[in-house]
Amino acid sequence: MNKKLLITLMMAIAIPAFAQQKPEEPPPRWLQGRSAEDAKSTLHPFAPKLTGADASELQMSKLKLPPGFKIELWASVPNARSLARGSKGTIFVSNLAANDVYAVTEKDGKRVVKQILKGLNAPNGIAFLDGTLYVAERTHIKKYENVEDRLDNMPEGVLVIDGIDPTNGPGHFWKYLTVGPDKKLYFNIGSPQNITMPNYMQGAIMRVDPKTSRLERVAMGVRNTVGMDFHPITKKLWFTEHGRDWLGDDIPNDELNTLSKHDENFGYPFCHQGDIADPIYGKFASCDQFTAPALKLGAHVAPLGIHFYTGNMFPAEYKNTMLIARHGSWNRNTKQGYDVMRVTLDAKGKVAKYEPFLTGFLLDDKGDPPMWGRPVDMLVMPDGAVLVSDDHNGVIYRVTYSK
Repeated sequence: MNKKLLITLMMAIAIPAFAQQKPEEPPPRWLQGRSAEDAKSTLHPFAPKLTGADASELQMSKLKLPPGFKIELWASVPNARSLARGSKGTIFVSNLAANDVYAVTEKDGKRVVKQILKGLNAPNGIAFLDGTLYVAERTHIKKYENVEDRLDNMPEGVLVIDGIDPTNGPGHFWKYLTVGPDKKLYFNIGSPQNITMPNYMQGAIMRVDPKTSRLERVAMGVRNTVGMDFHPITKKLWFTEHGRDWLGDDIPNDELNTLSKHDENFGYPFCHQGDIADPIYGKFASCDQFTAPALKLGAHVAPLGIHFYTGNMFPAEYKNTMLIARHGSWNRNTKQGYDVMRVTLDAKGKVAKYEPFLTGFLLDDKGDPPMWGRPVDMLVMPDGAVLVSDDHNGVIYRVTYSK
């Protein structure tokens, strides 16, 4: 057999065999970074009720607020996540799990919940600016103009920016979206894995000018944030950040951060909670090279929405204080979170107080699941009341105050 024929036969055998080999699937994002010692761990994320919960199932009597406050069911919206308010009073609600967006309006004194967008790709982030609804999906942001006048006949979405899921990784691909004082859209691009070396656009906070589509990075070293807001007076950006998993029950803490300069580095993946070197990447940098958190929020509490209270209904001491929704832990044997916390700043803009505001969702810190509800986002209404979304039950609550 000549050499040429032998090579041809070998290729004929090898190519089909190679073609049958499938690339190894990456593990689910929540398993990434788990050590051999944790291989038998039964810890796992908790799935929401995709169709929502009936009002009779809600354990409202267990919810606790400071004296004078009251909470009630405001609306039922499947997998209610991010909240935004239109200039004409429409409340827009994202549905991450089923890829929808809803609108809540009032007609004849009753609230009407309407699905206005469907078949999207992980539409978690929503924001409203100058009559336009912006929706951040996994790979892009689109805008829907004059949306409040067209809820029954939604316009086609117009692309604002594409390519914001750089590697299509299994990790933190959902976006949070907010409008800055500069009228630019701020959003996160999370780490594509639990712990990995991100590229330029990953583990970052970005902003895009909705008029020009110019994109730029404003913060780096941020593993994943799903909540941002700007201080009403200083205009500084504050944001929550999720720490990595599988380092134990008590580390690292999730974080509350504030941006002091352009493209500031908050340490991921080298350093966690400002003072813990990562066991894999920590050898490449020192924690003192990065900006430490303004506040450690607790280990694995999964902080999501953060909003400054700008209304006039609550007592005066609540003005310009922060409310933070802690979605609740799964990567911890004794669960914590599942609440809304309040953060007060002092005259120098430093954290002075961190205390519970809305509690009662956590039923059994050893349970599976341990909770009956999970707060996600907040929205301050014109009358000063605060809406709180709960994606586990698919509902929105309304918190009010009276003397």
